[in-house]
Amino acid sequence: MNTTTSARPAFVAARAPIPDHRITEDLLRPILETGGRFWLAIGVCGAFMAWAMFCWAYQIYYGIGVTGYNRTSMWGLYEVNFVFWVGISHAGTLISAILRVTDASWRRPITRAAECITVFALMIGPMFVLIHLGRVWDFYWVIPYPNQRGLWPNFRSPLLWDFTCINSYLLGSITYLYLPMIPDLATIRDAAGTRLAPWRRKLYRALALGWEGTSRQWSLLERAITIMAAIIMPLAVSVHTVVSWIFGMTLQPMWNSTIFGPYFVVGAIFSGIAAVLVALYTIRRVLHLEAYIEPVHFQNLGLLLLVFSLLWGYFTFAEHLTPWYGHQAAEVAVLTAKLFGPYAPYFWTMLACNLPIPLTLLVAWRTPLGTCLASVSVLVGMWLERFLIVAATLTHPRLTFNWHAYHPSWVEI
Repeated sequence: MNTTTSARPAFVAARAPIPDHRITEDLLRPILETGGRFWLAIGVCGAFMAWAMFCWAYQIYYGIGVTGYNRTSMWGLYEVNFVFWVGISHAGTLISAILRVTDASWRRPITRAAECITVFALMIGPMFVLIHLGRVWDFYWVIPYPNQRGLWPNFRSPLLWDFTCINSYLLGSITYLYLPMIPDLATIRDAAGTRLAPWRRKLYRALALGWEGTSRQWSLLERAITIMAAIIMPLAVSVHTVVSWIFGMTLQPMWNSTIFGPYFVVGAIFSGIAAVLVALYTIRRVLHLEAYIEPVHFQNLGLLLLVFSLLWGYFTFAEHLTPWYGHQAAEVAVLTAKLFGPYAPYFWTMLACNLPIPLTLLVAWRTPLGTCLASVSVLVGMWLERFLIVAATLTHPRLTFNWHAYHPSWVEI
């Protein structure tokens, strides 16, 4: 075995008292073996995907009018899902980068899952913007390109900032995910041998970039990862701040807020930590990696989730106290709709899912299952928060004769 296969993969805790060959075999198993459950999952996901593509084609053919959008609610479930998934993407890289910069030794089984979630969520979120476009083939209008009058896009629009930031963040996140994977790709290249199909061996050989595990290669790789970690943290914060400005830079009631930037960033990290915990618990159970993803990882991430639950509660209280105290008619109308009106069930469910339920579970039962249940509650609550931000304001504009209810259609769902 060469230096590549003898080195522990980056996502295995250094203190794990397991022989190196056993670690390699355990972590190669999900790549080399695909049982019936795998193909069943692929079939179920494929069926859902086929149905979703049919719904999108139906919407393109008949127009955006098949959704529940109306004169005031020009945004709906698509924008809610966009903000939700972009928010989830931020915590993944932030958790990984912060833990890597601070050299937290317990981070190793967490970082790879966190980095993958970032890339996957960033690919999912912007899809909803394309789905929302009635003429999706004209998406290129948002891309800066020269024409007779110079650059086409309106640089005063937060939507252009959003496009630029998200694509920069996606490129940086893919790079940040790929760099630590180079030694592991070389491990697969060397350890899998003939168990891989020829085309897969060629793929892993190309992706490993000639990695041999020399001291110079390790030094250059660690330096590159550290630089990317330092770059990715401010980039992640800036992306969701820009997403918040799409709302905050308007004069809509309860959107025109100076704290929407930090409020969105805290919410993004909050939901992102929850997504990482759910992913870790699922990977641990399905792939039987209990020896690598240990209870201590859930305890530490659970404490982090607990802190951000309290931070989210503080920002939510401040965000709703200010319009109540200012008592402007337009903002009070939105606030009343949330607290006591048609959106009250969603609001109080959101509050319960994000504060008392996770706080109780994380204080009294911070086991892998307990943190997973708290995380599922948080994900439900944070989706409802995004829904309330979008729907409650748009259905209650400043002119009362324009108030309309919003009900998502079957196509959106």
